[in-house]
Amino acid sequence: MPHQFRTPGYRPLRKLSVVLSGLHVAVVTDFSVAYKVVLSAPVLGGAFLLRRWIDVSIILLAMGLVLIAELFNSAIEVLCDLVEPQKNERIRITKDIAAAAVGISIVVWAAISIIETIRLLNL
Repeated sequence: MPHQFRTPGYRPLRKLSVVLSGLHVAVVTDFSVAYKVVLSAPVLGGAFLLRRWIDVSIILLAMGLVLIAELFNSAIEVLCDLVEPQKNERIRITKDIAAAAVGISIVVWAAISIIETIRLLNL
């Protein structure tokens, strides 16, 4: 059995630390991740303060979707650049597909953010 599967005990705090570290790196180094967090926070905060729990859930879901897509896209780009630093048509296609996933998630995120903002402003 490989060594990584034989580590004793489950350490959730260690896993949480890794998650927060990765999110911190993404927010600090990737503007596309940072601005989505900044734009989503007021809408999420407004829904939370108004106790519109369904709205909070929808906004969290949209925010999570776009952040997950952005993080996967960033990871794929870094990995592709590591594997093949020179221009390569297959790498370009791989990056384009990852970017398309982000594009779709951004459209969904933007639509939900706009709809929820309008709903919260109208009360």
